[in-house]
Amino acid sequence: MSRAPYARPVLAGLTALALAAPGAAAAQWSAQSEDRSWGLDVSLILEGIYYNEMTRGNQDPAGFDDGHDHGHSHGHDHGHDHGFDDGFNLGHSELVFEANLGDLFDGVLMVGFDEDHVEVEEAYLTTRALPGGFQIKAGKFLSDIGYINSRHGHDWDFVDRPLVNEYIFGDHGLQETGVQATWVAPTEAYTQLGVELLQGETSGIANYEGSQSALNGQERILRDRSGPRLVTAFAKFGPDLGPDHAAQFGVSGGYARSYQVTDEHSTRFEDWDGSAWFAGLDAVYKYSAGRAYGHGDWRLQGEYFYREIDVDRRDVNFEADGNGPVGFVRNEQSFKNKQDGIYVQGVYGFAPRWEAGLRAEALGLTNDVGRGDGDSFGTSYRHSAQVTFRPVEPVFLRAQLSQNDFIDDDGHRDRGLEFMLQLNVALGAHGAHRF
Repeated sequence: MSRAPYARPVLAGLTALALAAPGAAAAQWSAQSEDRSWGLDVSLILEGIYYNEMTRGNQDPAGFDDGHDHGHSHGHDHGHDHGFDDGFNLGHSELVFEANLGDLFDGVLMVGFDEDHVEVEEAYLTTRALPGGFQIKAGKFLSDIGYINSRHGHDWDFVDRPLVNEYIFGDHGLQETGVQATWVAPTEAYTQLGVELLQGETSGIANYEGSQSALNGQERILRDRSGPRLVTAFAKFGPDLGPDHAAQFGVSGGYARSYQVTDEHSTRFEDWDGSAWFAGLDAVYKYSAGRAYGHGDWRLQGEYFYREIDVDRRDVNFEADGNGPVGFVRNEQSFKNKQDGIYVQGVYGFAPRWEAGLRAEALGLTNDVGRGDGDSFGTSYRHSAQVTFRPVEPVFLRAQLSQNDFIDDDGHRDRGLEFMLQLNVALGAHGAHRF
């Protein structure tokens, strides 16, 4: 609807006010400008998933569920079924608030929820006006290491997160509270450098603080180190490939000065305490065919990460058993875990609003778990295929078939087949997707 009929009365009123009281007019104009500098966008992203475990195989890759908690089963004892029941599930939905304070800050609050949990996933401020290509982000946010880590589920090309990201960084990816500083170089080719200082978690301590008194004053190995405990760095480079082609290459890494885990067994705690570091490479290529609704478009993507954990381990009795009294310490060891993973995927728009994709993954190409005896586990694999239909841009329906080819701790392979049907709907104002 045209706003022209309302323009003349408004201008006339402002003119009369200015002639009568210039100070009052300036104040009203300033207030109106300040009001316009605030913008609040609210969006709701709803997800529903139908899940069917067609054949049951090994539920976890060997070595990655041994002695630490990657937390990917959402509290359900289902192994690698994503915490879904067979049949219909409310998937991972999000309520997002985005606002700006003039040219100073952007603010984001993202609340994620499913049938059983509600969590503040991201809550941060980002500067808008620092000179020289610098930007600061502060709060709780997804780290910008790699490529997929900083993207939420509705931006993924597959229903689930790649194995390497899930098992090395957790089911939500590397998501921490802290500060991030980035710099974009003043060059024709896109070049971004970034560093993050993150609080990091002290895993396992909170769950067992109530049992500390049962150790009769025995000092446990876990030490409460103050944050920040994790520092990361990344670099991203995007060459100029012309109007139809785009690519981005990245390298990233991080060091955690506190890596702590407690596993509770029948009568004892198994405590791990040490440090960890990781490094990774990522690459993305996109081709735009210039046809309607993504027809003929290509997207290729891949990432590799390597992790090394250097820890001390020991068992501490919280109940008397055949090994000794309460507080008895045994099995003291020092060792390193070395693990890695990779995935490669491609998606093609085979018709307007339709696309299909394939993904191949390997977890544990290097899979050495110490525990003092240098166990080396084999490699686990997963292969997935998806078809996605987008009737309108904020809505997509995706069918995915995945074969899990996981090796267990005894070296046995057992393949499982799972099917997922995902409906994702974005309601309200939602910002443009990142590259």
